[in-house]
Parts: sequence; C-alpha cells; structure tokens
Amino acid sequence: MSPSPQPRLALIGLGKMGYVLRQLASERDWTLVAEIGKEGNSRGEAITRESLHGADVAIEFTTPEAAPWNVRACARAGCPVVVGTTGWYAERAEVERDVLAADGAMFWAANLSIGVNVFMQIAEFAARLTAGLSTFDAHIIEMHHAAKRDAPSGTALELARRAGAVRGREIAISSVRTGAIPGTHTLLFDGGFEQIRLEHVARDRRVFADGALMAARWLIGRRGIFTMADLMNADAVGSAESAERRLL
Repeated sequence: MSPSPQPRLALIGLGKMGYVLRQLASERDWTLVAEIGKEGNSRGEAITRESLHGADVAIEFTTPEAAPWNVRACARAGCPVVVGTTGWYAERAEVERDVLAADGAMFWAANLSIGVNVFMQIAEFAARLTAGLSTFDAHIIEMHHAAKRDAPSGTALELARRAGAVRGREIAISSVRTGAIPGTHTLLFDGGFEQIRLEHVARDRRVFADGALMAARWLIGRRGIFTMADLMNADAVGSAESAERRLL
C-alpha cells in the first residue's frame, strides 16, 4: 500500500494551481510524468492510460464544468485522482457511482488545506456550545480572489452545513470576490453585547497544493471514494478497509 519513495504524478489543469503544484512536487520528491491542460480536453478525452504515462496518481485543478469529465477519465484509465476543483458537487453522486463502477479511486475535498479541516471541527464544537443560546446569531463570511467562479465557496457551504446541522438551523453566507485573496473563511457568533469570531486565513496557494500532495500520496493503492475526514482519521490512515467510503 505504501507509495514508492518517488511516486509518479500527473497534473490535470495547468493554471495557477498547476504551476504551484509543479513547483512544490519537485521539492517533495515527486516525479512529474504528465501535464494535461484544457486544450483538446473539453470532456476528458485527453486523459488516457497512454497520456498519463504510468502515473501513480493524478491531481485535478480545473473548472466545475471540466472536473466531472476528468475524474471519470482518470477512473477509466485506472489512475486514482485527487480533485481540488470546487463548484461541481451537484454531479458528485453520479460521478462517485461511475468511479466505483470502474473500480477507481477519487479523493475530493471542498478545501484541501489541513488547517481548514481542523477549523471545521472547531467550528462544529463552537456551534454546539452556542446552539441553545438564542442571544447568539451565526453568519459566515468568505472572501476569495476575483477569478474564483463559484460563490459561495465549497468550503463555506460545507462549513454552513456542518455548523448549521449542529445548531439546528440554517446559517447565512456572504461572499466577497476581489483582488488576489487565496481564501478567508470567518464564522461569526454575534450576541447583543459581544461577538465570537472564528477565522481561517490562507496566506498562500501552496497550502492547497501541500494538502493535495499529501492526499495524493495517501490515495495511491486505494480504491473507493475518500475525503479529508479519511486522511485525518488515524484509524483510516492505518486501514484501507476502514477508510473506504461507499455511496449511502
């Protein structure tokens, strides 16, 4: 199950995140064997066993429209894939079924930052503590760079889902798209005379590349559908069977 000392990586998507991943992968002793951009790949047709050149795993950062096609193509080619693209989740159940039917492996996350996933757990705990306090209202504010296409962000939606489920009511989200902000997510609990503010700030795109490479190394040799919860769960890391997640 353990990957080789220099696992072989394919990058799908050659935008800003692809550039960051290329740099960081070389620093982390990965062997980059394939790079697939958007040209000639509108529906994953450029992703084949041959074009992946024996990659142990692929990392996908493209667009919401392209991601489902790319994931299916990776599954058909027998290559596990980490999906960093967000905004395609309306198709997630169908994509997961297709990946499982192909006996493939997909790791998806609304946010690949390890810190964000710790933040999620802290937010759930805070939501539980304030759930019975009618004096505190909750609100989420998320800010990203002007080029980010989905709003609210996948991270904000997941944060609202998890914290809202604990509180037993919906949490509103405000989205800001401006400048070059990598990503800031704030959860506010506002009372009449005081405010609790929980915040995660991404200072550099490399935080997402770092998480993607960590997930990619972990995914090699596995089959099934996985998320950051699996990666961060000590029991799951030690056992592929306990980590494997099938559709409910």
